[in-house]
Parts: sequence; C-alpha cells; structure tokens
Amino acid sequence: MPAAKKKTTTANASPERRRELLNTAAEVFAAHGYNATTVRRIADEAGMLAGSLYYHFDSKESMLDEILSSFLTELWDGYDAVLASGLGPRETIEALVTESFREIDRHRAAVAIYQKESRHLTVLPRFGYLTDSQRKFEKAWLGTLERGVADGVFRADLDIRLTYRFVRDTVWVAASWYRPGGQHSPEEIARQYLSMVLDGVAARR
Repeated sequence: MPAAKKKTTTANASPERRRELLNTAAEVFAAHGYNATTVRRIADEAGMLAGSLYYHFDSKESMLDEILSSFLTELWDGYDAVLASGLGPRETIEALVTESFREIDRHRAAVAIYQKESRHLTVLPRFGYLTDSQRKFEKAWLGTLERGVADGVFRADLDIRLTYRFVRDTVWVAASWYRPGGQHSPEEIARQYLSMVLDGVAARR
C-alpha cells in the first residue's frame, strides 16, 4: 500500500537531514504562517523538489506537529526539573524565566509558530496536546505566584492572573526579535527581564 511505503521511507530518512528540513520548515512557518505555507515553498527553501520532501515527511501537518511537539517536550523537561527542585517561589520564577529564554534561543521559530498558530491548531485532534500543555503551563505559573503571596515573598495585593499574563507575554514575545548568537546570551536577557519584573525600573533611593 502507498501509505505503508511512505511510512517506511520516512522512518529510514537520515535524522540529521530531517532536523535540517524541520529547521527550514519552522523558519518558513514562522515567517509566512502555517496556512499560507505550501510544501513546495518549504522544498524551495530547502533546495529540493517538492516531491522529494515526501521522502522525509508525509505532509506539512506532520512537519508542524514534530516541530511543536519537540519544542514542548524539551520545554517541559526543563520546567519539570525546575518545579521538582524544591526552590522558593522567587527562585522558581527566576528559573522558569531563564529556562524560557533558553528555549527561545534553541527553538525561536517554534516559539513564534506556537504564539501565532496554537489557538487555531487546538481545534485539530492531532494538536490536542497544545491545550494540555497550556493548562499545565498556567497551573505551574499561577501555583508558584500563589505560593509566593502566601509565603510573603510577593505582595499580598498582587493580582495573580494578571501578573501571570504579563510575565508570560513579556517573555515569549521575545521570540519575535531575538536572534541566537546576538550580543546577549539567553541567561543575560533573563536576568534583565527578571530585574524589571521583580524589582521594577525606578532607581532605588
């Protein structure tokens, strides 16, 4: 059967070549949007015929699925390690923000795609894990902020949900301008962001 043959050739494709093609596809999806991107466009950017791309992937949906699932798997490996480390609330926030910027450094295009496309993709059964990840993400951040208020580390009048949305959007929007190998490392950018979020920008008197 053709489907079985396609699955076999995909499984036998070079892992290195697959990664190269996924990186190319991620950049195209991030720049032009998922719906506007064709397999031919990805193939052109990769310097190959559109038909040859099917040797590695059965559809552009499969490519997007692998891009996003790989990014989220790595993100949660880092987040889960932070959440299991027993840090205090402030230190947990600092570690989560730092881990987020490291992921932007490693998967900038995937983060940009997630920001732009996840709301539309969640209606597709194949991408149901995006909703699960978002709920888990929200629970981790809100729980840490609530713990910080309860422990007296954060202000008692803090609006937890508003703070969560502010920090989330402030961090992840960096994918729109950040470029790996720039003047500042992910850790340095995280330190600057954390200084502004946790300590403010006004001069201390």
